[in-house]
Order: sequence, then structure tokens, then C-alpha cells
Amino acid sequence: MPTSLSSRIPTAREALAKANHAYARTYPGESARRQPVHTVYGGAHLFKAGTARKMGQMALAALREYAPTVSELTECLDLPLSGGFAQQVHERVVAKLEREAVEDFRIDFEDGYGHRPDAEEDGHAVSTAEEVAKGLAEGLLPPFIGIRIKSLTEELFPRAARTLELFVTTLLARTGGKLPENFVVTLPKVIAPEQVAALVRMLEVLEKDGGLPAGALKLELMVETPQSLFDAQGRLALPGLVAAAEGRCVAAHLGVYDYTASLNITAAHQSMLHPACDFARHLTQVALAGTEVALSDGATNVMPVPPHKPQGNQSLSMAQLEENREVVHRAWRLAYEHTRHSLRLGYYQGWDLHPAQLPVRYAAVYAFFLEGMDAASRRLKSFIEKAAQATLLGDVFDDAATGQGLLNSFLRGIACGAITEQEAQATGLTLEELRSRSFLKILEGRRNARMT
Repeated sequence: MPTSLSSRIPTAREALAKANHAYARTYPGESARRQPVHTVYGGAHLFKAGTARKMGQMALAALREYAPTVSELTECLDLPLSGGFAQQVHERVVAKLEREAVEDFRIDFEDGYGHRPDAEEDGHAVSTAEEVAKGLAEGLLPPFIGIRIKSLTEELFPRAARTLELFVTTLLARTGGKLPENFVVTLPKVIAPEQVAALVRMLEVLEKDGGLPAGALKLELMVETPQSLFDAQGRLALPGLVAAAEGRCVAAHLGVYDYTASLNITAAHQSMLHPACDFARHLTQVALAGTEVALSDGATNVMPVPPHKPQGNQSLSMAQLEENREVVHRAWRLAYEHTRHSLRLGYYQGWDLHPAQLPVRYAAVYAFFLEGMDAASRRLKSFIEKAAQATLLGDVFDDAATGQGLLNSFLRGIACGAITEQEAQATGLTLEELRSRSFLKILEGRRNARMT
């Protein structure tokens, strides 16, 4: 190509190259790594090595009691009946609960744990680490796991630091220096980059002491205050918070109830669907788009817990059984609505707080992916064909981020069990190409195949 014009603006060209490279480093595009569709938060005082498995059994029992058939789940959630859609959703939810009910678990030393005497929290920091080590050895842990420490305010910093140190050092001592796969430390109520930087420095020390590679300990941020969104000068705060993590930040989780409370919204109106929450979702999404930081929404705080339980040998009356069913179904419908709202806004992960929320979490996610699969398949197939043709002809193809985003939709669906690899082949991709998880590798492979 002619280069005379570009050679005549060397200073501008140098500045442009510098800006383009900086942009590519800051916004590498959506990550191809697996993202869980939910995180279960559970108090540290209750955690055991088999907690995830037990929660799965409880979730399956809830489904079998309150929606054992396709028609009952359909009636509760108003699923489409045509084409066996509802049956497909029901069958895949059951299979998921049997196979891998909990994808991500956060051992909680914050809101789900509360403030306790130092000796008690010390004991739980050690015992939970021992349970994680046991779960790792026995293959009982979910694919993703981590701990949520207390916030790094002046008052709570010493407690948060001590819990983090006790947990990590005990865990490494029990596992011979090995971390569980996808282990993360959650930092709540972040209000300043200095808090993130302090956590990074602590993680560096723990890595050095434990013989871990630099950067092995990852972190995620909780967006729960207005100061997580804007700093004191009115500037967007999230990019600075992520930058302070120095490459360790893998996710940002919204805490919708703390966030709405900080805006003086009364408890009666604090909801996942409050407009203030959508503002926070949109702002977080815009601030972190293309940065490889995964986004997670908050939790539905209405639990699907039946009001009546059998007393001794006395069975529940028909009226009590019906009331139990209605209470659980009402909570499920609310959670389904909340999850669908998050999915429509591009939030593919959210919190769960109770085992009985898991069936509806997967029902909502599976219905969402299955509904859009045909259209998404056609779009990705067309996109890949055009991109491969451009690459073959030697044209410059600079829309790889969009291609990776389209591919990631199918990778998410496959990873959580919503769709099968065979169904994803409707995109024209082979199993090998799907498993590569890389749009660029797919293009390179097709280019090489056509040239040979």
C-alpha cells in the first residue's frame, strides 16, 4: 500500500501507534475463559468440604417437591410448551442439579457472617481453609471458589487482613502449596483505589511466603456504593479501581441492596428491578466493556422457603401443603423475572443465597440460551464465513472482538449445560474449533486448511 502520506506525519503517526497499543492493552476484548452463571454466598461458620454437594442435593429435592413434572414447572414459570421446549428445560435443569448444581461458591466473612469475637473468626478462617483443602483432595469443590473478606475501612482492615492471612497460609500448608482452580478473593464495598492496591500488596506477600507464582491470587470487586461508580471529583471510578488491581481483577459483582440503601431508598422499595440498579448496571457495563472483567448481578432476597414444616409424626394438611407450594412458586417466579432481566441486560452471572434458588436460576438461564440459539447460530456462522474469507484473501480483519463475543455466547451455554456441543455445531463450527475457545484460532485454522 502507498505509504507517502503516512511517512509525512511521523509525529502524529507515532502518537497514534502509541494510543492504539495502549487501547489494545486496556481493552483486549471479552475473555474466552469460562464464567460461572451464579455465585452462592454462604456464611463461613457453616462451610464444609461437602457444602456444594449438599446444596445440590437440597436444590434437587426442592425441584422434585415443588415442580417434579414439566407441566408444574411450566405453570410456575410460564415456559413455552411448543416444540418440547419446556421439557427440554426441565430435563436439563435436573441433569445440571445432579451433575454440578453449584458452579461458584464464596465463603463469606462479611455480611453473611457478621461481626464476631476475633478468636471465633480466627478459628473459622483456619477451619474453612482446612475444609477447602479437604474438598480439593476429595474432588468435592465446585469449579469456582473463593472467600469474601470484610471491607478495608480503617476499622475493619486489621480483621480483614488477619482473616485473609490465616485462610491462605492454612490452605497452602494443608495442600502443599496448591490453590483450588479459579480461586478468588472478593473485596466488598470498595470506595477507593487505595483499598484495591492494599489488597494487591497483601496478595503479593502471601504469594511470596507461600511459594506461589506472581499473580496467582486473583481478586474481584463488589460495586455496592456510589463511590464505586464515581470518585470525589465526579470522574468514573471503576476503571481506576480495576487498574489498581494490576491485572488481578477478574470480576465485578453488583450488590444491589447495599447500593440502594446507600442512596436512601427505603427497604420496601429496594429491589433488583429498581431503576437505580439499572443505572448501576449500565454504568458498570460501559466502564468495563472490553476489559476482560466479568460482570455479575446481585441476588433475589426473597427466599423460596415453605412456611410450614411437619412437627414430629404429624403430617401437613392439604391446605398447608398448598400454601407451601404457592410460597415457593411465588419466590421462584420473582427470581425467574430477576434473572431474565439481568440476562437481557448482558449480565450472565448473579448471586444465589439458598439451595432452592438453584432450580429457577438454571431454568431461567437455560430458557434464555435455548430461545436465542437458532438466531445466534445463523449470525455466528455468517460472521465466521465472512471473516475467514477476508483472512484468506489477505484483507485486514479487525473485528475479532465481536467474533469472540458471539462465540462466547455459545461457550457460556455449553459450560453451564444450557446447550450441548452438538447443538452448537449448527454454527458450522467443529467440536475442535469450539473447544479451542478462540475466534482467532478458528480463523487461523480455516485459513491454513484452505491453503493446503
